[in-house]
This record gives sequence, structure tokens and C-alpha cells, in this order.
Amino acid sequence: MDEVDDQYTPEDVESAVEMYWDDADAYEATKEAHADDPAFFFVDGPPYTSGQMHLGTAWNKTLKDAVIRHKRMTGHRVTDRPGYDMHGLPIEVKVEEELGFESKRDIEEYGMESFIDECKRFAEENREAMDEDFQSIGVWMDWDDPYETISPEYMEAAWWAFQQVDDRGLVEQGKRSVNYCPRCQTAIAANEVEYDEITSPSIYVKFPLREKEGSLVIWTTTPWTIPANTFVAVDGEMTYQAVRAEKDGEEETLYIAEPCVEDVLKEGRYDDYEVVEEVTGEEMVGWTYDNPLEPHLNEVADFEGAGEVYTAEYVEADRTGLVHSAPGHGQEDFARGEELGLDVFVPVDGRGEFTKQGGDYAGTFVRDANDPIIEDLDDSGALLASGEHDHRYGHCWRCDTDIIFLATDQWFITVTDIKDELLDNIEETEWYPQWARDNRFRDFVSDAPDWNISRQRYWGIPLPIWQAEDGEWIVVGTREELAERVDQDIDPDEIDLHRPAVDPLTITEDGKTYERVPDVFDVWIDSSVATWGTINYPSETDAHDELWPADWIVEAHDQTRGWFWSQLGMGTAAVGRAPYEEVMMHGFVNDEDGRKMSKSRGNIVTPEEAINRAGRDPLRAYLLSHDQQGVDLSFEWDGLGEMQSTLNILWNVFRFPLPYMELDGYDPAEADLDDGDLTVVDEWVLSRLQSVEAEAEAAWENYEVSDALNAVLDFFTDDVSRFYVKAIRERMWEEEDSASKRGAYATLATVLEETIRLLAPYTPYLAERMYQHLDGSATTVHALSYPTPKESLRDEELERNMAVLRDVEEAAANARQQGGRKLRWPVQRVVVATDEDDVAEAVGSLSDLLGERVNARSIDVVREFDELVERANPEMSVIGPAFGGDAQKVMEAVQGKTPAEIESGVEVDGETYDLDSEMVSYEAEPPEHISGADFEGGTVYVDTELTDEIEAEGYARDVIRRIQEMRKQLDLEVDAEIDTAVDVADDRIAEFVDRHRDVVADETRTREFTTGEVGSEDAWALVEEWDVEDVRVTIGVEPIDA
Repeated sequence: MDEVDDQYTPEDVESAVEMYWDDADAYEATKEAHADDPAFFFVDGPPYTSGQMHLGTAWNKTLKDAVIRHKRMTGHRVTDRPGYDMHGLPIEVKVEEELGFESKRDIEEYGMESFIDECKRFAEENREAMDEDFQSIGVWMDWDDPYETISPEYMEAAWWAFQQVDDRGLVEQGKRSVNYCPRCQTAIAANEVEYDEITSPSIYVKFPLREKEGSLVIWTTTPWTIPANTFVAVDGEMTYQAVRAEKDGEEETLYIAEPCVEDVLKEGRYDDYEVVEEVTGEEMVGWTYDNPLEPHLNEVADFEGAGEVYTAEYVEADRTGLVHSAPGHGQEDFARGEELGLDVFVPVDGRGEFTKQGGDYAGTFVRDANDPIIEDLDDSGALLASGEHDHRYGHCWRCDTDIIFLATDQWFITVTDIKDELLDNIEETEWYPQWARDNRFRDFVSDAPDWNISRQRYWGIPLPIWQAEDGEWIVVGTREELAERVDQDIDPDEIDLHRPAVDPLTITEDGKTYERVPDVFDVWIDSSVATWGTINYPSETDAHDELWPADWIVEAHDQTRGWFWSQLGMGTAAVGRAPYEEVMMHGFVNDEDGRKMSKSRGNIVTPEEAINRAGRDPLRAYLLSHDQQGVDLSFEWDGLGEMQSTLNILWNVFRFPLPYMELDGYDPAEADLDDGDLTVVDEWVLSRLQSVEAEAEAAWENYEVSDALNAVLDFFTDDVSRFYVKAIRERMWEEEDSASKRGAYATLATVLEETIRLLAPYTPYLAERMYQHLDGSATTVHALSYPTPKESLRDEELERNMAVLRDVEEAAANARQQGGRKLRWPVQRVVVATDEDDVAEAVGSLSDLLGERVNARSIDVVREFDELVERANPEMSVIGPAFGGDAQKVMEAVQGKTPAEIESGVEVDGETYDLDSEMVSYEAEPPEHISGADFEGGTVYVDTELTDEIEAEGYARDVIRRIQEMRKQLDLEVDAEIDTAVDVADDRIAEFVDRHRDVVADETRTREFTTGEVGSEDAWALVEEWDVEDVRVTIGVEPIDA
């Protein structure tokens, strides 16, 4: 990697560095360099191996990589095993799509073992592809040894943790109403439900009372749940009215909550009504009624307590104020039914179809039964009104099927029993940002129900529960324990813990036989044990004893209800504490308008597309330059392009001194700040470097990764490139060795070397390329230490003074622009007017440097610039009434006059008008040859008056610039000598240029400099005609062969 290209081409840099890393085994060298450092236990949140890397996962993995690299450079031995979540519905659904399956029935016909083999193949192939994806953005992790949730060691970690939970009495079996996906035919967790707007039926139904006249009116958007109705709920304190309603000459009595009567009767299009009775909800308790669909059903809820009215807290004065309740299909209904001691009636099977109990609807998918149910209710006169209702409803996160609530037998971790412990454990963790912990996460955990951990699927970690016919169960925690306890002869090192291998295993103890429960774990159980699975615990214990719990984890904000929660839940339930110390929560990557990227919107930007357009390092730096703490990123191509331009500035500054150093035999790896003279600008940039290192250090301590990066980039582009490099160009250009040049070399080499290390976690390829050229004594820059500030080089007063100088310089540039004078042309003087002592002291202490920067012969500092000229402005409101029809002429005559001219009177059409002080205001302006511009501490005045000497130097500088441009066109080496001829069309200007012929020749490395006619173009390698301040200048350049 010796040659340095003129232009920064990310693809060339990155391919060269990648080859170097492979040849030098740089990753292993980095790990070896920090093998004896204190441990830092990072745990990778495992992505599902069911898709490709997108910009969000690229941001996530890049952030992890940056932190890992930084931790190593700050003296840590980092655990960096990448993780993959390879079980669960995400994989099953993808494989079902590949095989063309529609339901679990297709899987059973295909064969469970064959299906599981397909799931494993799919997961492993995708894992390999994702390895390549993540490595394509420069992520350094232990790709040879990732943790996989399908490995026996990892699955054993889940069994062990669950056994600890059971030992604490926190495992429970029972029937609950759960989120259920009828397509996947399994329970799913609340955090696996996604919500969209849908349109559902909206029906008002009359439930006829048994022991008194009239009907209870309920409202529902799920007609299919009416066959499972078990009770009607009311608010005990609410007033209900019996209304005799009339429609089409017929009357009927309806019971409706008093606040809802008018709206309900309007829905039913009744002609008139009268209130015949008022009762409270409490007085209605115990009333009995019939299911209006009973003639169409083979069975209804007719057990003790069913078909009655009860109070419930979930009832509101909305719609009818009476709630149709089916504990088999509603979570609140189930909870209230359980409180009342009611049985659970569920006439729906695992496919979401009505059983024989459903009578006319048997075999029909529940949602398909909505229309016939509504029709039957209408035919029987039980339908009061029907319509449609738009609302948010949940669907399965993986197959997009609308969920149903179904009461099924499930296994739970009763986290509600340890809610206080969970909340206490949250307080023991540090979050970045802190509000994510104290608000979003704490609120979610506070409301978390018991954790349904069983799934009626195939591709997952089998529940390690063996149960006897009497309901007693055993939980097995390890493979060794399994081999010891099962009736069959198995090898614990060879046993596949997946289904169907473990399904036939039985345990017989004390004359009782236990069979394995056929369910598998909720896939969130898999990732919940990542802190144990990453270090192969409990199979291996040494790493656990040293490392656990995790020092730091990071994922996006959706994981407050996902991985952050599952780990806390499992850690607390199993061992009583959170399995992590620090949590970082980043945002999502959206499109430039802040919208979610999706195929349907056509707004997806892939990492591959971004890399092809800009490069890996520019993409990494762009992503990492945005706030990672809970804030979403709106991706913009322009922003990515700007980051590439910023890194190009870094490349150009890196390249700038190399030719000069090479000519002088200067080795930047041996840079010594004591070898040479440091000027004030050297001392300043070194001090700024220390301040930036301190700022970056503080930002990294709080995982403010973007702040650290932006501080370094701002320093390099603003302080180093725009200021420091311009300040030292002439010192680099000196042909002879000097202490000043060596000081500049040492300073710039130091700034470059430390900046490269500061940027290494963010732009690893670019940092490596530059480090190997400047130094290369270590195998890789990533094995080096991260820079820390040196107080001996820090001079805060100098930094403050230089900040003032730069403000003054900017104001002087603005004043020059107003005066039409380019920076290459010197000016006689620059005057800084300020009444602030610190500003005056700063300018005074740096006046020589300021003079160089603003190209001024002298710098003056004054409290007040006394050369300003006061000019009059007429006050129309006073002059108008005083002079009537002559007012306009008077005002024109007043404009711009001096106070002396006003005092002697203003002449208009031969007549003199006297004005008093109220008729005129004055504004101080610089004289004609001086222009001024304000800055925060005062005003800068630039004297732009021309003299022959100033013109002569100005034109000479313009000629020098043109000759330098021609040298670039000829692609000449820095030290290449040339012959030059200059023909100036204006004799006066020609004489000006000739006055400075030695300067022109010296700065352009011209051996022979001639003025006058250039002659034939054939005599020169390049001839160019230039327009210099409206004067034609012809220049011929001929390189001299070495």
C-alpha cells in the first residue's frame, strides 16, 4: 500500500486495505494486542436469519463495531461474538413460503423432521449471507465463532435458565386468552403483534332476557365471538334505562345505558320511545338471558353462572354500555370470567375454525362466519343495527394474518409475581438515553402481563418440561441431566435437542412416567438468554464467572418491548438480577421525509446501493455522525455525499505534506515536536488537538458516538484544513532545511497521526490506509491506543485568542469583498475597533499572524475608529410639514451631506434652507477607500487604497497563481524546475510584475524567467492566455529535464 493516489477513491482504498488485513491477519493481531487488558463483555443482539441487511441493521452493526474498536483502543479485551437468532416463526414462515405451504397441516403431511431440516438449512444459509453483509461494511467480530441459537450449547442455556425460573416457582400452566395467529396456529406474544387500520363489521345485537320482558343491547365488531358468549358485563354504578321503543308500528323493550340511549335508537332507526324503568348496573347483576344464535349452534355456554349479567371494570358509557363477554376470545373477558369462577367455552379450534359446537358454522373460519352470523341475527330479529367500523387491529408480525384471541392451554412465566423486583432491577442499569429507561421501558415493564412462553410450532427450542398424567411436571436444565434422567440411552454430547429427537424421550421416577410437553419456546426466550449463550454457559463456567453480566448492549427502540425486556424478564426470573449493566437505544433509519422504508412505498435504500455510490467508510461515517441515542435517522443522499467530501478533505490534507517530506527525507513516523521551532500557529493547532481529544473522550464515556465523531471532523475540516494548512504552506515550500520547516512537519505529522487514531473506529479503512503510509510500525492502527489529551500541549488562552483572530479574519474578508479587493492583493492596513479588552489583547498578541492571514502591511487596534465620516439622512416626518411642496427637493439635497455642509444650509434651486437638529440624523460611514464589517467583538476596517507597490505585489501574486495552475496541468513534481516567459499586454502592469520577478521565480521554481513576447507555442510545453484584472497575460512554461 505504498502509492498514494491523488484523489480519495473509497473503493480503491477499501479493497487495498481489505487485502492488507487478510494478508497481515490484522483482526487477530488487534485481539492479541489487547489480550491482557481488562475484560469488556459485549453481547450482540441477534438478528433473525430470515432476511438481508438493510440500512437499519447496517447502522446497528456499524455502531457496535465502532464501540468495539474504541473499547479495544482504550485498553479492553472485548468479547465480540456475533449472534444470530435462528429459530422461530420468522424462519418457519419463510420456509413455508418456499415450500408453498398454507398451514400447519401441510407441515404435518410433509413430515416434521424434514420440515425442521429445511428450517435449519434456510437459517444456516442466510446466516452465511448475513456474515458477508456485515463484513462488507467493515465490521470486525469473531465471524469464525458466532453464537447460534440452534447450537446445543445455546439451547442448553435456555433450558438451564428456565429451570432456574421453575425452581423459583415462577412457571405456571393454564388456560388463558392469548394473541393467536390462526395461520401459524400458535400463540404469539404481545410484542409480536403489529397494528394497522382495518374495517370491521359494527353490529348492535339484542340478547333476549329470560325472566323479564325485553332485551339487553350489546355492540361488537366481532360477530364471530357471539357463539362463545358467556356473560354480559355492566358498570355497577351506571344508570341503565328500559326504553319502550317503537318502529313500524311495533314496540319492544330495550335495556341500554342512559347516556347511550339516543345514539342507539338512532342507529336502529326507531320512530319513538319512552323510558319505562331505570336501574343501576348492580341491580341488573344476576339477570339471565339467551344467546340469540342458540338455534344455529350445537352448544352454547350453559354451565353454572353462564348467560348472566355481571359487573366489570372494563365497561364504559360507550355504544350501549353493556359488553358482550366471551372469555374464550377476549383477554379482559377471560380475566373477569376467571374472577367469577366461570368455565371457559371455546367453540373454535387451533385453525381458527368453528368446531362441531358451532353448529351451522362448524368448519368455517371465524372471520368468514361474520356475514352468515349477521344474516342469521337479522332473520331472527336480534339484529338492531349493522354497519362498518374503522379501527386499529393487530396482525401477526411475520405472516400479516389478523390475530384472534383464543383461550388455550399455555405455559407462562409469572412475571407479575416479581414485578417489584423487575422494576428495582431496572434502576440498577444505566441507559443511553436515560429517558428511554425511566419512561418508555419502565412503563412497558410495569404493564407487562405474565409471559406466555409456549408456542405450538416446530422450529424452536423445545420446552424442557416433562409432565405426568396427573399434571405434575419436571424441568430439565442440561444435556447431562437429560441423559441421566430419561428412560432411553442417549449421549449428551450427541443428542439433538430439537424436535422430533427429544419428543419420544420419557422420564420415569417414583413409579410415575413423564412425557415431554410438545410445545417449543417463544422465540424471545432464545434471545433472552444471550448473555449466557454467548459464553456457552452452563456448558462452560470460566467465562461466566469472569464476565457475567454483560457490560453493554445496544439495539433500536423497538427492543424496549423486545430484547431489552426479554433479557430483563429472564434474568430477573432466573437469577434475580438484570443480565446487563448498560443499555444503548438507537433509532430507525427512515427515508429523507422521515417515512419508514418499505417496498410498497418504493423508498428503500440498500446498504449495497449506498456503498456502490459513496463507499464503506463514507457510509459508516454518515450513519455514525447522527445522534444514536433514541433518535431516528432520515437518510439523505446529499448528506452521504457531503460526508464523502469531508473524508476527501482528510485525504487531501494527508497527501499535502508527503511530497515535501519525501524530498527532505523526513520520516513522519519519527516526528518529534522538540526537533524544530514551533510557531504560535503550531502551538495553537496542537492545543486544539488536545481539546478535541478531551471532547471526544467525554463523549465516548457517555456513548455519544456521533458527538465524538463530529468534533473530530469539525476540527480537521475547519481548524486543520481551512486554517492550519494554509498557514504553513510557505514553510513547506522552503527549499532549505530549517527549524521552522521541521516544526511544521512535526506538528502536522502529530496532528495527522492522532486524528487517524481518533477516526479509526469510524472509518477503519481510511484510517488504516493513512496509518500504514505515515507509520506502519504496528500491524494495524486498530491495535494502537486511542489518543488522550496531553495537558502540557494545551493552552486554553491561546485557543481563545485564536478564535478571536479567526472572527476578525472572517470580518476582514467580508470587508475586502465589499471593497472589491482580493486576498492575494495586500492592503495598507487593517484596523480592529473594539471596546472589549480581551478582544484587543487577543488581536495584539497575534498581530503578526493576523497580518499574514489578512495580507495587511499593518494591524491597528483602536477603541474607536476616528476616521468615520458622518453622513446625513433626512427625517421625512419633520421636513415634510416644514417645507411643504419643496420637501422632496430638500430631502434629496440633504442626503449624504456632512454635518458641516448641513450647518451652512442646504441650497435648492438657488435658495438656501436652514435645518434644525430634528430634521436630520447622521450615520457614521468609512471614507471612500475603507470598507468595514462587524464581528462579535467589534468592527474590522480594511484600507483598500491602492499604491503602486500594492498593485505591483498584487499582480505578481496573480501571475504566480497562474503559473502554479500550469504546473498542475503539466503534472509536475513538487521539486521540478521550469523556465517561464510572461508577456503582459499592459506596459505599466508589465513593469509591476518585473519588479517582483525574483519572487515569482522563487515561488514557482523557475530557473529562467523572461518577460516580453512568449514566442512560438512550439517552444513551450504549455502556453496559456489569462485575464488578470482585465489585462491579458500570456504565459509559457517549459519543464527542465532533471
